[in-house]
Amino acid sequence: MQKLSGFNSERLKSARMYRGLTLTELANQIGISKQALSQFENPLSNVRPEFQNSLKLAEVLNFPRDFFFTEEKIKVSADATYFRSLLSADKKDRAAQRIKLEYIAQIYVYLSQYLEFPKLNILEETPDKEYEYEYTTDQELDILEQMAMDLRVYWNLGNGPIENLKFVLESNGIIFSAVPSDSNKIDAFSQKIKITSGDLYIVAISNSNQSIARARFDMAHEMAHIILHPWSEDLELITKEEFKARERQANIFAGAFLLPREPFLKDVSHYPTSLDYYVSLKEKWNVSISAMIYRAHQLEAISYNQYQYLMRTINKKGWKQIEPGDKKYLLNNSILQNALDILIMQGNKQPHQIMDELWDLGIVMYSEELEHLLCLPPGTLKSTEKKPASILKIKDFISEPD
Repeated sequence: MQKLSGFNSERLKSARMYRGLTLTELANQIGISKQALSQFENPLSNVRPEFQNSLKLAEVLNFPRDFFFTEEKIKVSADATYFRSLLSADKKDRAAQRIKLEYIAQIYVYLSQYLEFPKLNILEETPDKEYEYEYTTDQELDILEQMAMDLRVYWNLGNGPIENLKFVLESNGIIFSAVPSDSNKIDAFSQKIKITSGDLYIVAISNSNQSIARARFDMAHEMAHIILHPWSEDLELITKEEFKARERQANIFAGAFLLPREPFLKDVSHYPTSLDYYVSLKEKWNVSISAMIYRAHQLEAISYNQYQYLMRTINKKGWKQIEPGDKKYLLNNSILQNALDILIMQGNKQPHQIMDELWDLGIVMYSEELEHLLCLPPGTLKSTEKKPASILKIKDFISEPD
């Protein structure tokens, strides 16, 4: 080990957490002690890995070696993060996803130099955000039903099904990303990130065995957290009861927003206990059958016993995993994807130029990693070989031969 300047210990820790590795796991893969690796990550130790170990770290973590010798020029900082599966998801997996969204926020700031993104546009006046879990369900339902309806009015959405929910949310300043398919314990999460121009909310939806209908509910659920709940606290420290209360409130809001009381009650009242009828309603509302049945019970279109019977039947049919009419959800045509397409097609930016500019800002990743992070088609950011400048020039005129 050498005490040399230049190695960025904080970037090593970030890369390790990005890959979801513990100190012990990474040290074992490199072939060094946990204590040595801990020193590398400690900015106060001023100890940097020897050349061969720096190569091993870059190889195992799959980051360019330059990543560990640069600093981030775009400063962002994350506030709270709401995970749908906070109680079951692995802590290091949650940490990895947070870091990934911070890099997405940096890319957003880079793209904002060239493109104007929609500003955050949510209801400015809301009831007290500090909901307590002691509130009764009836009180919550009344408050949240009204807020969901107010938001529909504010965004001029009417009372019918929302055809493209992601487009609606992106149009109002919410950015979308995807939870990679290898993160099976995380359905969705949202994060507030502070950037120089203000607050940025990013919502990530799972790309793993997710149906469009369920993904839409996740989108509405995460939007509810953005509107309803505080973002200035460490959610790892709140009680399980309070976490469950916030999840319940977000579910109520999402159901009320996607399935407005009056039009949905009118629809469901025709055959409220027929599963075949819910299959047909799914085609109209694009919400899962389970969510519609829960909403029907919530609105007293069916009794608790009827609700229980329908849910048991769904379970026996295997519909809890795959429902009739399910279509696989994949994040495509997101606003960040569109931004890069515009920058390349209309802004005359070559992929290698974008990569160079990102690297200059400290976003030092391989093109394949950035494509995976942004859910881009493979090859979108592949650095094309730069052609050498020609030493020949075309003459202004062609003279006649002698």
